[in-house]
Amino acid sequence: MKKFLLVAISLLLAACLGMPKTVTPVGNFDERRYLGKWYEIARLDHSFERGLVRVTAEYAPRDDGGIAVTNRGYSPADGEWKQAEGKAYPAGDPGQAYFKVSFFGPFYGSYVVFELDPDYRYAFVSGPNLSYLWLLARTPAVDDEVIDRFVREAGRRGFDTDELIFVDQSPPSG
Repeated sequence: MKKFLLVAISLLLAACLGMPKTVTPVGNFDERRYLGKWYEIARLDHSFERGLVRVTAEYAPRDDGGIAVTNRGYSPADGEWKQAEGKAYPAGDPGQAYFKVSFFGPFYGSYVVFELDPDYRYAFVSGPNLSYLWLLARTPAVDDEVIDRFVREAGRRGFDTDELIFVDQSPPSG
């Protein structure tokens, strides 16, 4: 668990609050509707998530007006759950899906929702550059058409979709 947290911290120390030039945050964003549990369907590989399955992100309101962030994933290699807790705050204009996220003190990284289902069932998310990309959904699986759209739209924006990892969200066996 400590390693997962330390790697998440390292990412944020190196990250910035920018975003890829090809990405635009979703407007008319309703933060309250975005709160709750999201399943990671696909991602670009990073050391802080490497080897993890059943990855989720949970967002809840904080007393200071921010958002509490809890990222969680299971490591089959270690036989244990890894978890990192952080906080997020709007980084752009009100109503835009553009946030600064921190897992350690004053160091923040970007979280940009650049496509969002009208019913908040899935989201395409970028970090500060083309190395950070996620497909999140309210359910552990999505229709192939959502995956196809994600791959197409991410590729059109310059993300290396050949490197996508599709996350195993199947329940543990046994």
